[in-house]
Formats: sequence, structure tokens, C-alpha cells
Amino acid sequence: MSIKAQLEAIIYAAEEPVPLEQLALVLKDAVIAEAGLDATAIQPSHLDADVKSRLRAAMQELIVEYAAPGRGMEIREVAGGFRMGTKPEHHDVVRHFAKSLKPPVRLSLAALETLSVIAYKQPVTAPEISEIRGVDCGGVMATLLDRKLITTAGRKQVIGRPILYRTSKEFLLRFGLKDVSELPSLEEFEKLAGDGQAALFDAPAMEASAESSPASEGAEPSPEASSESISPEEPQPAAS
Repeated sequence: MSIKAQLEAIIYAAEEPVPLEQLALVLKDAVIAEAGLDATAIQPSHLDADVKSRLRAAMQELIVEYAAPGRGMEIREVAGGFRMGTKPEHHDVVRHFAKSLKPPVRLSLAALETLSVIAYKQPVTAPEISEIRGVDCGGVMATLLDRKLITTAGRKQVIGRPILYRTSKEFLLRFGLKDVSELPSLEEFEKLAGDGQAALFDAPAMEASAESSPASEGAEPSPEASSESISPEEPQPAAS
């Protein structure tokens, strides 16, 4: 991948202006490789200056390319760094689009835990979810259904025929997944979330948690009443 393409990707992904010094730290090896420089034959200070010079030249090329009339975005140097945003002339259409977006989905930690159980164990029944989490999940389940993040998937062929639940198309849209196969494996999830979160999906630990859970805990508080919420962010129009 060319240096210019890597610069473009970084500036696009960054929420704040990215200083040239930070770009040099991240892309130093890539610049040296692309330019064919012999790092051992150049003084470190001169090498750093050369890397920054090449990055600034590549960034200037990107700025010129994005300044073309046919582009809706631009790259600007602001507050000591580089940032990508929409061009001022497209302000009205971007604002109109932003108003058409769905409001952000705000989920409590309890709702996210319940959603995770459903995503990895689907199809799964409400009693099974409550057993895994060690608390009643009725209120949280109602919220997830209302937000269309989960849906019903028939009934389990056991006594009582409880309803089965699975994640929905809205779940895939909100979390940017092609399908549930793109979810990290439980091994990957353990590395990401740590042993404490991984225990949520460990059957012996889940059973022990359910057995030791006091019956007086009762129903799960509703996500709306939770003071701690997590909001997967909706796309916002880039700053101009």
C-alpha cells in the first residue's frame, strides 16, 4: 500500500486533527521502505527530517487531489494537524442527511451483556439467557426487542415450548457486520474482553454464578434507568 493511501486512511479514521509528528511515528518504516532509504547510513535526526518531508509532500498531493471540484471531501491543516471533512459548499445537503438518520441506540451494560449472550448462543431462550447472566433479563429483552436488535426465531421443542431469540438484521447494521460469522471467536473475545468478561460465556462459571446468585436480586433494572450507558455511534457528518 502506498504512503499516500495510508495517509488517506489515517486522516479519514481519525476523530481529531493528526499532527505530522504522529504520522511520522506511525509511518516511518513504511516511508523508509517505499523510498528505499538505508536507515543505517543516515543520521537519525536527518532520517526523521527526511521522513517528515516526504510525508508532508504526500499530504500536499492529497490536499490538491481532494480540492478538485468533483470531490465532496477536503483535507485541511487545522490546529497543528490534518483533518478530513466535507467541503463547505455541501453543508446544506449533509445537514439534511444528518436529520434523516436514526437516533443513536443507547444501551446499558446489562443490555450489551444480554445482547452478547444472544449473539453467541443464538437461537436461545429467555430462561437460558437469565441462567447465563444470573439475573432475570425480562426488562432488558423487552428493550432489545423494541430497538429491533433481536427478533424471535420460533419455539424450542421442549416442555413449555419457550420462544427462541436471535440477533436481527438491525443488529448487523448497527455493528457493521456482514453476518454473525464475523463476530470474534470466543477465544478472540477472551483476549479482547479479559478473563472477567470471558467468564460470561464459560458454562461452568455461568452455572456457578446462577447458583450463587441471591434470589432477592429480582428483575433487571431497565436500561433507561441505568446511569451508565454505552452508545454505538451513528455516522455523523464530518466537520467542514
